[in-house]
Amino acid sequence: MPRRCDWARTDLSIAYHDVEWGVPVHDDLKLFEFLILEGAQAGLSWEIILNKRDGYRRAFSGFDPTKVAKYGERKVEQLLGDIRIIRNRLKIGAAIQNAKAFLAGRDEFGSFDHYIWRFVNGVPRKRKSAQSVPAFTVESDAMSKDLKQRGFKFVGSTICYAFMQAVGMVNDHDPSCFRYREIG
Repeated sequence: MPRRCDWARTDLSIAYHDVEWGVPVHDDLKLFEFLILEGAQAGLSWEIILNKRDGYRRAFSGFDPTKVAKYGERKVEQLLGDIRIIRNRLKIGAAIQNAKAFLAGRDEFGSFDHYIWRFVNGVPRKRKSAQSVPAFTVESDAMSKDLKQRGFKFVGSTICYAFMQAVGMVNDHDPSCFRYREIG
């Protein structure tokens, strides 16, 4: 059995770990998906979000930011009753606001990918053997500050760092994990 990061323990988290986590993402729709999911996770476990991920995809129009940006109060009320997602008015409102800010950033930079990856100069960071996994970094601080200035919500530095891990802007696999070398 391959050695993997300690947090990957359930079938769902193992599949996510082995296939997605830490792999560099450059697709705008996938980046938007992770931005919304990381914000939804605030105060909760990632396992909860993984269990609700398909529900989020259906509830949030396949994570199409153009569609999500048009959601009004009627849709918010519908989402508040949707057991497939985290039913938190602030998080739902943040997803809609983030869709609008996402589209503005995409328009300004040509793609959200071009915008977001500049925080690591287009090159994934890699954790060294002796380093522990941080909750935030200088890069996630800068990303958080810039996203907030652009109108994004639920994008504190810790959330931004988790986003960076998820989309491969940083390789935080344990150095003994088989994925550390595969991704690196």
